[in-house]
Amino acid sequence: MTTTTTDLWYHYGRTRTQRDRSVPGSFHWIWSQDGGPGAEVLGDLSGRVVGDLGAGAARHAAHLATHHELARITTVDASPAQYAMATDLYGHLAPRLHIVRSDVVPHLHAMADTYDVLYSVFGAVDFTDPRDLLPAAALALRPGGRLVFSSLGHYLNGAPAQLDVVPADVAAKTPDGEATTMHRWVLQAQVWTKALDAYGFTRIGVDVLPATAEGPRTADTLLVSAVRRA
Repeated sequence: MTTTTTDLWYHYGRTRTQRDRSVPGSFHWIWSQDGGPGAEVLGDLSGRVVGDLGAGAARHAAHLATHHELARITTVDASPAQYAMATDLYGHLAPRLHIVRSDVVPHLHAMADTYDVLYSVFGAVDFTDPRDLLPAAALALRPGGRLVFSSLGHYLNGAPAQLDVVPADVAAKTPDGEATTMHRWVLQAQVWTKALDAYGFTRIGVDVLPATAEGPRTADTLLVSAVRRA
């Protein structure tokens, strides 16, 4: 996930980290993280080089590093707090798990033709301008490599997703607890499809995964996959 001078992800996941240091036994794409398809969406990861974009505390990556025979998985997150939590929780999984503190776009530009699979679970794809991230992801993937990500199907207040590549300001907190905002891209399926096609991807698929519960902050999930054009 991207940040600027203030770490707006300082508080995210901190309470869970204090009580749960385990490697997750499962991998979920949906917003509620309690069902739906799992890591099989990524395809056969045997011997693959994988990247998690906006990995947070690296729980999804830790699962893959532990339960799949991939060559290496690199987590990328710009937040100093998330990097520290990920390193504390899962640094022992090195060298198969490589934890990187960086904005995703410059990292991807520096890793041309490196990755077989890139994925994001409500991560950097949601919080980085797609006009910057998608071409960078295409560059970092090997020809035929896959990008898979989950994103909100609509805003958490129920408002529909955007019909163009425009962000909304969503609530965030500074490390000292002051209220602020940051950009989030919540786009309709056809907008993602058009953007992926424009920035070097083919075989684009979008599935809508319904929310598994009702409530004020539940949401449908868009599960998007695409392949870098040769």
